[in-house]
Amino acid sequence: MEKSVNVIGAGLAGSEAVWQLVNRGVKVDLYEMRPVKQTPAHHTDKFAELVCTNSLRANGLTNAVGVIKEEMRMLDSIIIEAADKASVPAGGALAVDRHEFSGYITDKVKNHPLVTVHTEEVTTIPEGPTIIATGPLTSPALADEIKQLTGEEYLYFYDAAAPIIEKDSIDMDKVYLKSRYDKGEAAYLNCPMSEEEFNAFYEALVTAETAALKEFEKEVFFEGCMPIEVMAKRGIKTMLFGPLKPVGLEDPKTGKRPYAVLQLRQDDAAGTLYNMVGFQTHLKWGEQKRVFGMIPGLENAEIVRYGVMHRNTFINSPTVLEPTYQLKTRNDLFFAGQMTGVEGYVESAASGLAAGINAANFVQEKELVVFPTETAIGSLAHYITSASKKSFQPMNVNFGLFPELETKIRAKQERNEKLAERALNAIKKVAEEL
Repeated sequence: MEKSVNVIGAGLAGSEAVWQLVNRGVKVDLYEMRPVKQTPAHHTDKFAELVCTNSLRANGLTNAVGVIKEEMRMLDSIIIEAADKASVPAGGALAVDRHEFSGYITDKVKNHPLVTVHTEEVTTIPEGPTIIATGPLTSPALADEIKQLTGEEYLYFYDAAAPIIEKDSIDMDKVYLKSRYDKGEAAYLNCPMSEEEFNAFYEALVTAETAALKEFEKEVFFEGCMPIEVMAKRGIKTMLFGPLKPVGLEDPKTGKRPYAVLQLRQDDAAGTLYNMVGFQTHLKWGEQKRVFGMIPGLENAEIVRYGVMHRNTFINSPTVLEPTYQLKTRNDLFFAGQMTGVEGYVESAASGLAAGINAANFVQEKELVVFPTETAIGSLAHYITSASKKSFQPMNVNFGLFPELETKIRAKQERNEKLAERALNAIKKVAEEL
């Protein structure tokens, strides 16, 4: 009998899981409810649609997210392959044209001879080997099924997306092109603010109207994707140490550091759209136009996609998952993506990669892979399955999750380089054994 696996959800994790399965000769039934049923955050019917930023974050190996991307390249990740092909200028980061990126993945996955795509909502968990990668916006019916299966109450938080602006509507006389500390190419448009301009903007922001939330939903924000108005309410200086940090962004015209700086990052390959970095928001659309129009250079900005906010849902992985991404109570059922409590595009795809490899090994009766904790992929899997069950929160990959080096190194960059070197040596061994 031919080996096959069900994959539910064609986001970043699901698409990556499918790719790892078919690369190992396993047939896949892929279920995706879009466009038959949309989520509050998606806009297309494409696989691996990026609903928040268009950045996959740092590319260099002195950053843990750069290391996890390199590990994924070594394991033939379709997500990283697509990102490399669809990349747009972003200094030291890997940012993509979101349409080219998701289009590439959709074509490769849909047209693979071992993949059968089912455009329908899944409301019951199928029997047989299955990967659930339905993401933070899992439909209510399936969420209830998962809740029954895991026996766990869900945790939740809100995730928010930043507005995207037409470049032609930006006042280029008031902004300047520069990357922080002049790292890499000058890839960001910078909107400088004086103290007076910042204070007026701050007052408008903290008093602006937000879109209504359902009364029963408690606000719990993940620190990495916090709405700008929530951050601002923590104190007048908070944004100056976050998205409006001016350090390393001296104005080339004056040579002076502005009081505050908003960065705009290229969002598409053509360079016609820019997103407001770190400005995820849940303000009403009219308020976004009014308040963000107070920022120098954006007085007449045309917002092509307003910031939106949606609820994210994830399981208590330390209670219910193995480091192989298997459910403890049903070994032919795997979870992947943000639903597991990994946070971020790359991390979600990396969990899909691990779940896909392990589901393939499961149906082919091979030993499952627990990635070494020295690797970025392994350190993340270890964290989400061994963290505190009572206070479990989503986690981005970072060097703090890695085991310490045998020899302590005080200099941060040198230490990170050594951690990266150790990780890539370990993943090379994993790749050779697969």
